Amino acid sequence: MNKGAPVGVFDSGVGGLSVLREIQTLLPNESLLYVADSGHVPYGEKTAEFIRQRSQVITDFLLEQGAKALVVACNTATAAGIIELRAQYPQLPIIGMEPAVKPAAAATRSGVVGVLATTGTLQSAKFAALLDRFASDVRVITRPCPGLVELIEAGELRSDVTRELLRGYVDPLLAEGCDTLILGCTHYPFIKPLLLEWVPPSVSLIDTGMAVARQLQRLLAERNLLAEGPAADTRLWSSGNISNLIQVLPLLLGREASVASLQR
Repeated sequence: MNKGAPVGVFDSGVGGLSVLREIQTLLPNESLLYVADSGHVPYGEKTAEFIRQRSQVITDFLLEQGAKALVVACNTATAAGIIELRAQYPQLPIIGMEPAVKPAAAATRSGVVGVLATTGTLQSAKFAALLDRFASDVRVITRPCPGLVELIEAGELRSDVTRELLRGYVDPLLAEGCDTLILGCTHYPFIKPLLLEWVPPSVSLIDTGMAVARQLQRLLAERNLLAEGPAADTRLWSSGNISNLIQVLPLLLGREASVASLQR
């Protein structure tokens, strides 16, 4: 495999761009491909079989574009399909997401951890296993957040509607004594500024974007696949309305970029 080959990243929509940002920061020499499966967002309410099928379609597409590694930048897709992807492509470095239960359990002082995530993530066997392994000594309160992904997809990062919905999910967790909140969906780091408007500074907000970037760095280094640069411009595709992604890119990435349509 060519060191200069790109890394493929995908998510149900724009959420994985929060992971892509961390990869660009840590590995600026890497060329990146990004697929937003926005024609089927959100994954959180879909069946596991449907998510596995979409993950397969997008993985095949990214491999056709020459990807040397794959980042499944979606907690729900990781829980539903990463085992099958790794079995099918044993030589391909594949990095997935998981809610940051371990660091949250270590960070909490009150012994109460809140988890904001999609229904699909919270109901997965993978999440249950994380709780059994790392959170046996703490109280974990989960909160599915229907509607939140769709607002972030629309670029409503600071709207009154998003603020009201988010407070309805977060305030009960704070009332229960949570001093650590896991942002268990890759969309949610984009609303950190909104959370910080009222969540006390003593409450830690934890996501796993940088941890995923470090894992990608480690796997590429093990295989002697770290790019030496310079990186090519990031290439983006969307299975939904590409104008929506083009419109929110300046908000999420701080810059404009061209987006192609994914007809699959």
